[in-house]
Amino acid sequence: MLPSTQEAGIHLTARQVETWPGAKAAVIPSDRWRSSKHATFSLPPLERSVPVCRALVRAWLDGQRIRGEDTRYLVLLVLSELVTNAIQHSGTLRVTCRLRRTADELSIEVHDGGGTPWVPRRRSPDPGQERGRGLDLVARSCTRWGRRTGPDNGCVVWAAVPLSPGAPAGRLRQP
Repeated sequence: MLPSTQEAGIHLTARQVETWPGAKAAVIPSDRWRSSKHATFSLPPLERSVPVCRALVRAWLDGQRIRGEDTRYLVLLVLSELVTNAIQHSGTLRVTCRLRRTADELSIEVHDGGGTPWVPRRRSPDPGQERGRGLDLVARSCTRWGRRTGPDNGCVVWAAVPLSPGAPAGRLRQP
């Protein structure tokens, strides 16, 4: 689990998510993210939470001065996949996203609050199938990824995105 020291945390309500981007100015800290290597976002399990979470992460990446387009793209792609899975496949009342920056990578962790026995796993769908590629995409895009069950019987899925351009992705650690 990612540490929570020096963490910039945001807890969004369903109303804030539904009225986004109107709630943006009241929610996103302007300068705190420059010094915080960790961030946590807690959102309701609404479809609309996915683009809101991406907006929050973009703002955090800006505060961290992470400007590489390849890195930003990967972070947002992985985050979108993991948050969408948590919303669609759990009975959770909250989805929590945690980010942590180190010198050479960005760790992304998405935790659902449980409510279902579903445990995400990487699949290899047939070419004609429209769904089921999310975790395979995450695994191929990241240096590492994994999943574990939380103390609340929720599921935590995590991934590590390299910060340096050209860093090898796809070294898989599948549980």
